[in-house]
Amino acid sequence: MIERSTQLSLHGHSLYVKILSHASADITENTPTLVFLHEALGSVAQWKHFPRAVCEASGCDGIVYDRVGHGQSSVMTHARSMDFYKEEAEVMLPALLEALGIHRPLLIGHSDGATIALWHAAAFPTSPVAVISMAAHVLIEERTVQGIRDARILYDTTDLRTRLARYHGDKTDSVFSAWADTWLAPHSADWHMLDMLPCITAPVLLVQGDEDNYGSRAQVDAIAERVAGTREVLWIEGCGHVPHLEAREVLIERITGFLRGLGLLPR
Repeated sequence: MIERSTQLSLHGHSLYVKILSHASADITENTPTLVFLHEALGSVAQWKHFPRAVCEASGCDGIVYDRVGHGQSSVMTHARSMDFYKEEAEVMLPALLEALGIHRPLLIGHSDGATIALWHAAAFPTSPVAVISMAAHVLIEERTVQGIRDARILYDTTDLRTRLARYHGDKTDSVFSAWADTWLAPHSADWHMLDMLPCITAPVLLVQGDEDNYGSRAQVDAIAERVAGTREVLWIEGCGHVPHLEAREVLIERITGFLRGLGLLPR
C-alpha cells in the first residue's frame, strides 16, 4: 500500500491529508474510498495503524485528515459552537471530497467524527455509500457531560495535556477548550440531531462499547430506530470509547463483513 501526505487549501484553511492507495487492478471508479473522521481530541496520527489495516482488509483506498485546529492542519480562527457539526459536515467535508475527486465516499467516523459522518449522510443522502459510526453522539446525555468534566480534571492534573501535545503541538489548549467548553456550555444542553436521522438512507453500521464513559446504548438505539436505510449494531462488551484501538480485530472483521454483505468491496 502506498501512503502519501498533502496539504489542501479549503475555505481559507490548510488541511493535512494522508492518502492510502493500492496499486491494484481491482480498484475501479465504482470502488468506494474510505474516509476516516477523527474524534474531538483526535488527529490523523491518533488513529494509529487502524486506517491502513481497514484499507488492506477491504481492498479499498482511503484518506485520513486533520480537521481545522487539529494535528497538522491550520489553527482555528473562531470560537467553536455546536454549529461546527453542520460546518464540518456540510461545508468542509464536501469541499475535501471534491478537491480529492472522491465520488463514492464510505465514511468511517469516531465520536465527533461519527456525528459529522451521520450529519453529512443526512444532509447529502446520495453522497456516502455507507457509514461506519463508532461512538457517535446524536443527543446530550449526563454520562457524556460527566465524562467531559472528568477529562477536564485529568487535563489539569495529569499528563493528558502533554500526551495530546505530541499530536497538536501549540494548538493543544485550543483543541481541548473547543471540545470541553462547547459541550459544557449551558446552551448546549438541549442539542440533538434526532430530527435529521430519518434523512439517512445510506447503510449504517453502529459501533459502541458497553464501557464507553461518553455515551450509552441510548445513542445507538436512537440512531437505529430512526435511520431510513439498512442498519446493523455492533455492541462490544468490555470496550470503552475507542473501539478501533480496544477491539481492532473484531471491528475490522465486522466492518469488512458488513461491506461485503452490501456488495461494496472490490472483487
